[in-house]
Amino acid sequence: MPDAMSQVMTDTTYAQRRGQLEVYFDRTAVDAWERLTSTAKVSRIRETVRAGRDQMREVLLSYLPFNLRGRRVLDAGCGTGALSVEAAWRGAEVVAVDLSPRLIALARERTPRQLGEGRIDFRVGDLLDPSLGSFDHVIGMDSLIHYRAHDVVGVLASLTARTRVSLLFTFAPKTPLLTVMHAVGLLFPRGNRAPAIVPVAEPSLHKRIAEHPSVQDWRPGRTQRVASGFYTSQALELVRR
Repeated sequence: MPDAMSQVMTDTTYAQRRGQLEVYFDRTAVDAWERLTSTAKVSRIRETVRAGRDQMREVLLSYLPFNLRGRRVLDAGCGTGALSVEAAWRGAEVVAVDLSPRLIALARERTPRQLGEGRIDFRVGDLLDPSLGSFDHVIGMDSLIHYRAHDVVGVLASLTARTRVSLLFTFAPKTPLLTVMHAVGLLFPRGNRAPAIVPVAEPSLHKRIAEHPSVQDWRPGRTQRVASGFYTSQALELVRR
């Protein structure tokens, strides 16, 4: 019987969506995301998204110990690296991985020189790549919001096998307003719209996690929803029993 990782890696929907995200972030909208994650002036819609992402990043960081010296952290889907930098300032050994070579290049450029060489190991690739190694904490901020609940739980099961303490991730909660917004494609202008975000019903997600055989040694911890205009996402902490 294949393990959880191979099941996810060979799942057609996971692989297809991963390919769409790679094209989107590396070719279609990298310039828009560069502006969104900077201090440059953006549209009112993107201002709400920027504010929401900043708030969510602070939420996830608050779930980690303040002193991360001696801890190994995976920033799974690191984008332009803001969360990786904050974790590194706290003393963590950070591996930051993203599908997009252009976003990884931008993340390297934005890393403060004061951190020193080698504090963040930036990688281009899949967050499930076993060669990344094992970690004390894994963080996936908005890196799973484009996947079905089945695929989300499969990814979590694969990551828990290489995580010692906690796994923090976000999902798009299934609310009536968010469902309508996604259905009519209002999150971004048509020219650089991302692959559809998939709202997930929270009770269903918890049920799937509880029933997955590879996640039996883990329990849900803290959770918090961030809603800022056109940005809505929910953080969930999984901790080892």
